[in-house]
Amino acid sequence: MADYTTIETLWKKTKSKNEIARITGHNWRTVNKVIKKIEEGKGFPDKKPHPRKLDKYKDSILQYLEQNLSGVRIHEKLLERGVAIKYSTVKSFIAHIKRNDIFVRIHTKPGEEAQVDFGYAGYTLDNNKKRRKTWVFNMRLSYSRYDYFEAVYDQKVETFIQCHINAFNFFGGIPEFVKIDNLKAAILHANFYEPVYQKLYKQFAQHYGFNPIPCRIYSPNDKGKVESGIKYVKTNFFAGRKFDNKDDLQKKLKDWIDKKCNCRVHGTTRKVPKEIFTTFEKPKLLALPTDDFKFLDVGTRKVYHDCHIFVDYNYYSVPYKYVGKDVEIELSKKLLKIFYNYQEIACHPRVSGKGEFSTINEHYPKYKIISTTEYQEKYQAKMSKIGGFAELIFLLILQKNPNYWQRTVKGIVSLTKIYSAEIVNLSCKRALSYNVHSYQIIKNICKNGSYNLPIEFQEVNYELYKN
Repeated sequence: MADYTTIETLWKKTKSKNEIARITGHNWRTVNKVIKKIEEGKGFPDKKPHPRKLDKYKDSILQYLEQNLSGVRIHEKLLERGVAIKYSTVKSFIAHIKRNDIFVRIHTKPGEEAQVDFGYAGYTLDNNKKRRKTWVFNMRLSYSRYDYFEAVYDQKVETFIQCHINAFNFFGGIPEFVKIDNLKAAILHANFYEPVYQKLYKQFAQHYGFNPIPCRIYSPNDKGKVESGIKYVKTNFFAGRKFDNKDDLQKKLKDWIDKKCNCRVHGTTRKVPKEIFTTFEKPKLLALPTDDFKFLDVGTRKVYHDCHIFVDYNYYSVPYKYVGKDVEIELSKKLLKIFYNYQEIACHPRVSGKGEFSTINEHYPKYKIISTTEYQEKYQAKMSKIGGFAELIFLLILQKNPNYWQRTVKGIVSLTKIYSAEIVNLSCKRALSYNVHSYQIIKNICKNGSYNLPIEFQEVNYELYKN
């Protein structure tokens, strides 16, 4: 039929039969045959629909789809009824139904389900008057169509979870299921399906007592309610409005939700969402937890060749067999836990400051490990080679910082690459006279030449530092 219409249109535009044949890809005889029928006033005969084997079972199949049965289960149901049919025929028939825009409307019970998603809302001003990309989060209760919206400036998984918490507080309860799949927000989608973030969201779901469920693949109607909600807020709230800042946006959005969005007659249910929510759905929601969900900083890190990962400007060791691999981390106020394929492989106390190391010797191969005593003796010998005052500085550093002496001592030793051992040793002497042992101070003494200045220096009790 489409080819007939095309040929008719081209013929009326005075295209030649040869031109029409070239444009449509048909041979000249076919084009000539169609044009002859057009000139005779004969319309192209409608194609008679071929009956399908499952047409008489169509209503039953639609009911099975209403029950969320898969094609395999529907095939089994038909076989149980004595219908001799192949699975491929059932699969093709279901696809035919969906191609013809027939879809199953999924009904839910009060308190059973919510759907969530992000939608891009353009640029708005933050509280510093800076234009920011803005997304709107929507959680919609499927039974009442009661909506919660929130404007945010990023699509992080942590933001996504916080929006859930805010929505649950807004509803005063928690639905049994939350549909979270098919996320369109690019950054959120990219991170949400990494194992570490999956684990965080699962912990959150367990804490609040709901079940996260995915939408069926290629079934956009599974989450049509919240997609309608995103479209509704973009066209009915954001469109044509300007906001002074973030606070102004949030205030106006809250007023719109309370006075307009949830109080209108819904286009599908023909009922007011707030009334349905208050009367039927809110009593069915699960109770909110008594304690807050404790967020952990999570992420992934690559293990360096020195068997350490870098977290918040400090270094933490990982067993050597994971060198070059990506590991997951969980960071709390006091602990850093490191995982690989969901298995905990290391745990460290949080290190304060910057540039510090938390190293567990067992994380190195045995042939790489030397005892603490051997390591100290090695560097004491290097400092002693510089001079007696440098060795005293070493003992002072060891006494003051028994666990973090390496970087300072290595720094002082490295000064011999620039200055003579005598200058470094005299600089250590001057530092000792002021009872300081910082690498930076000793470096400055070497640099400014103050090691030559007279000092009052009392004899140092070597044994005092040694013990």
